[in-house]
Amino acid sequence: MWKPGTDFTTMRCLIHPPLRRLFGLSLQCVPGGLSQSKSPIIGPKWSSLRQSCSARPGLVTATDVVNYWQKVFETNGIPEARESSECIVSFVLGAKTFQSLNSKSLHAPLTAVQQEQIQQLSNKRLERMPVQYVLGEWDFQDLTLKMKPPVFIPRPETEDLVSLIVEEESRKHEKNAGLCFPVPIPHPVILEIGCGSGAIALSLLCKLPQSRVIAIDKEEAAVDLTRENAQRLQLQEKIHIFHHDVSYSSAEQLLVWGPIDFIVSNPPYVFHEDMASLDAEILCYEDLDALDGGDDGMKVIKTILALAPSLLKDSGSVFLEVDPRHPNMVDNWLQAHPNLLLILRAIHKDFCGKGSLQVSQPSHALR
Repeated sequence: MWKPGTDFTTMRCLIHPPLRRLFGLSLQCVPGGLSQSKSPIIGPKWSSLRQSCSARPGLVTATDVVNYWQKVFETNGIPEARESSECIVSFVLGAKTFQSLNSKSLHAPLTAVQQEQIQQLSNKRLERMPVQYVLGEWDFQDLTLKMKPPVFIPRPETEDLVSLIVEEESRKHEKNAGLCFPVPIPHPVILEIGCGSGAIALSLLCKLPQSRVIAIDKEEAAVDLTRENAQRLQLQEKIHIFHHDVSYSSAEQLLVWGPIDFIVSNPPYVFHEDMASLDAEILCYEDLDALDGGDDGMKVIKTILALAPSLLKDSGSVFLEVDPRHPNMVDNWLQAHPNLLLILRAIHKDFCGKGSLQVSQPSHALR
């Protein structure tokens, strides 16, 4: 549990690396585990408990079922077996986490309906479906978002992009407040490129409710899911969502909203040669186009940066989640394209090894 004074990034990295394979996040593991052509393996010991679950539902508790499915997952090579089981059971019991269940809930008999729900969800996990898709929802920042395959699942480290933009906007207001003659600051215009489930755009809209947020994605399924999440959160009237593929000629269509303060994106940035080593959860269920960044992982990154000068306000910024190898590559690319008048302003690295970049247009006085 988070406590005041705890470095949240540090805490999150301590929590999430053990869960990354469960969530289909590891980029270093060779796909393995249960083959699509094999049936789940359930040993005799656990078969007896399974029969007990059906025959005597009143005697089976949440703790029993978590232990049971943990063993089934372990037997079938499912990554993070304990966490998988706990997530599913707590979801069926209406709790955010298994640890948040009180003693009464942990030891109370489960109903036959609850056991059936747990079995159905666990069977999906046995097929290596990511837990987010199994449950059909997941938390990002302070929001609970609907999840559907193959729309890209938001990762924990992507929350940093939201925090960085909120901090940047806060600094802008603090700097203005320190002036002898403060001037009115217009509400920010924010463009998210590649909105997926809408996690970034909707989180920013909640953190900066006076902002104007535009979200685009080239995949219709992603646009539909962002719209559905906006409606669930009653934010549909405050966000503009479009089915649109970003390209070098996109500026004219996007400038209808005016110059942009912040462009934000978690673009495809996995090096193409690394795609084959992604976990089975990713390869079987997620949209691989949302991950494959081309030979150098920068195919979409370069497009966004080339488009940025036509969209950004004076001193506007681009915030990108990138591979740890990308900061130097982006810096070298920007130096090779001085006509863009963009500078690598900041590199943000978390303790998980992931990184985010802030690329900015220098103020008019510095050009």
